[in-house]
Amino acid sequence: MLVLLHAGWSQAIAQCEDGSRLWLRLDTTNAVKAITGVKGTAMTELQTYWKGGPVVLKRQKGFTDDGYSIKTQGGKTVIAAASDAGLLYGAYHLLRLQQMDASTTSLNISENPMYDLRILNHWDNPNGTVERGFAGKSIFLNPDPARMKMYARACASIGINGSVLNNVNAKPEALATESLQKTKSIADQLRPYGIRVYLSINFASPIKVGGLKTADPLDAEVIKWWKDKVNEIYKLIPDFGGFLVKANSEGEPGPMDFGRTHADGANMLAGALKPHKGIVMWRAFVYNPQSSDRANQACEEFMPLDGQFADNVIIQIKNGPIDFQPREPYSPLFTSLQKTPMMVEFQITQEYLGASNHLVYLAPMWKEFFSFVKPASLKAMAGVANIGDDVNWCGHHFAQSNWYAFGRLAWNPNLSSEQIADEWLRQTFSNDERLIAPMEQVMLDSREACVNYMMPLGIHHIFAGGHHYGPEPWYAPKGLRPDWTPPYYHKADSIGLGFDRTVNGSANVNQYPDELCSTLNDINTCPENVIAWFHHVPWDFKMKSGRTFWDELCHKYDEGVHQARQFLVVWDSMKPYVDCQRFCDVQRRLRIQARDSEWWRDACLLYFQTFSKRPIPQDMEHPVHNLDEMQQFRIPISMYENPAQGYTK
Repeated sequence: MLVLLHAGWSQAIAQCEDGSRLWLRLDTTNAVKAITGVKGTAMTELQTYWKGGPVVLKRQKGFTDDGYSIKTQGGKTVIAAASDAGLLYGAYHLLRLQQMDASTTSLNISENPMYDLRILNHWDNPNGTVERGFAGKSIFLNPDPARMKMYARACASIGINGSVLNNVNAKPEALATESLQKTKSIADQLRPYGIRVYLSINFASPIKVGGLKTADPLDAEVIKWWKDKVNEIYKLIPDFGGFLVKANSEGEPGPMDFGRTHADGANMLAGALKPHKGIVMWRAFVYNPQSSDRANQACEEFMPLDGQFADNVIIQIKNGPIDFQPREPYSPLFTSLQKTPMMVEFQITQEYLGASNHLVYLAPMWKEFFSFVKPASLKAMAGVANIGDDVNWCGHHFAQSNWYAFGRLAWNPNLSSEQIADEWLRQTFSNDERLIAPMEQVMLDSREACVNYMMPLGIHHIFAGGHHYGPEPWYAPKGLRPDWTPPYYHKADSIGLGFDRTVNGSANVNQYPDELCSTLNDINTCPENVIAWFHHVPWDFKMKSGRTFWDELCHKYDEGVHQARQFLVVWDSMKPYVDCQRFCDVQRRLRIQARDSEWWRDACLLYFQTFSKRPIPQDMEHPVHNLDEMQQFRIPISMYENPAQGYTK
C-alpha cells in the first residue's frame, strides 16, 4: 500500500507544471551542442526538438528579410528563406505544428510578416522594479543566461525581433558607459535569436550624463554629444536598433523645454542614428492639465508637424487617445497623420485590466483596433511587456497568452482571435478538445466581460487614486489636476453620465474622418459601446435594448459579474485536463476576479445612483456592499505591485 501511495504521489508531482516553459513545452529528442549564429539557432532547435523526418534549411531569394516557406519535397521538409532570421521563424513554425498535432507530411506554407519591426517595450527600471509590472522584478537586472535564453526563444518563436530594455520614463544613467556594457551583454545573448536591442532615453541626458548646460536639440554641443554617444553605443553593439523617446509628457524632459518642437528633437536624434541605420520611436503620448479634453492633445501637438520628421523617425501612438483603457475608440492621430510613419503601441501588461489577477485575453481588443485602422497604414507594432522574473513569467498563467498574441498579430494582424487562442491553448496545456473548446470561449469572452464589470458603455478612467486596479469613481482630492481624477472623465450629474466630445462639446469627433465623425456625433447612431465616451448620456435615454441608459448600465455591470463567475465554473470543470499546480494557481486568481467584479459593480452603481436617483432594476442581482464602506477602502500600493496577494476584503 505504501508503494502504491508513493507511486500515486510521484505521478501527481510529475504532472505539475510551474508555467516556466510558456508555450514551448517541447520534449527534447536529442542532446545537441548549440550551433552559433541565427541559422545555427534554427538548426539547434530542430535537432533538439523535431521528431519528424529530415529537414533542410535553404537560403534563397524571393522573400522579405524575415519571410520563409515550408514545403514537403522528395520526402524532406524544406525551409527556405532569404535570411537566417527567416529560417529561424520557419523552424519555429514547423515546431508549432508538431506541438499542435497538426499534419506535417504534405506542407506548402509561405509566410511574410506584415511589419519589419515587432518590438516589446519593457518598462524596467535600473533598480529592478518594473513600472506597471505584475510579475516580479526585471529579468534584465541580473540577467541569468538560462532565463535570457528562454526569453529569447519565446520571443523568436512568435516573431518578435526587438526589445526596448528599459522604462520610457527613462533614467539618464541608461546611457552611462557602465550601463551600456550591461546592455551589450544582453544584446549578445539575444542576437542568436534575431532580436535587436533598443533603449529608452531621457532627453536631458546631455545635461545629466554629459555635464552640458543645455539639452537644446539645435545646440551644436548637444548635437555633438548625441553623435558621440551613439558612436559609443554602436562600437559596443553593432546591430543596436535605436531609441524610444517619451518627451514633454507627464513631466519628462523634451525639446519643448527649450522652445523647440517634437520634430526638432526627434530629427536631431535621427541624424545621430542614421549613419548606423538606427531609428527613433517618438511617443505621441502627450497631455497637459490645461486642455479641456485630454483626448484631443495628440492631434493638436503632432498634426502641425506632419511631414516634418526625418525618414528614420516613427511616431509611436497608443491604440486609444487616453491611456490603455478597457475600451477606447482608436486614437484619431492614426487617420490624421498623412505624411509621417506611424506605429501602434499596445499594452500587453494589464495595467487597467486587473493586473495579473484577472483573466483578460487581449487579442479581441487589438483586433477591434485593426477593424478601424488599416494594418498596412502602420510601419510597426510595439507592445508594453508583461514579463517579470516570476517563475511563470507573467504572474497569471493566462497572461502568457497576451505575450503570445501580440507576437502573432505583429507578424500577421489578419489572424483571428480564435486561431491565436487555439494555438496558445494547445501548446500551453494540451490538444485535448475537452479543454480547448470551453477555455477558448472563456478567453474570447473575457475582454468584453472585463469591460462590462469595470467600465461599460464607454465609461473610462474611473480607477482608484494612486494605482489602476480597483474602482474609485468618486476620487477627486483637492489640489490634484482634474485630468488625474475620475470625475473629469465620467462627469456624472443629475442629468446623465459621460464626456461630451461632440461638435458642441470638446469637438473631439472632428478629429475623425467625416463619415465616422457624423456617426459618433449623433447620440442615436453612436455605437453604444462608446456612447458615454462621446456623449453626456441622459439617464432616461432609450437604448437599443428598450431599457433606459441607467437600467442598461446596471444590467451591463451585473452581466460582467455573472460572466466572471462563469469563468470560474468552467475552469473548475477543467481539473481532469490540467496539471495540479497550474490548475490551482489559475483557480485562485479566477476567484479573486469574481470577487473583484462584484466590487466594481457595487461601487460604481451605488456611486452613480447618487446622481441618477433611480432604483436598481428588480430583474438583476442587487449590490451586496455599502457605498460608504467601499469609499473608505484603500489598497496599499505594495499590494498593487504584488497582485498575487489579492485585494478584496
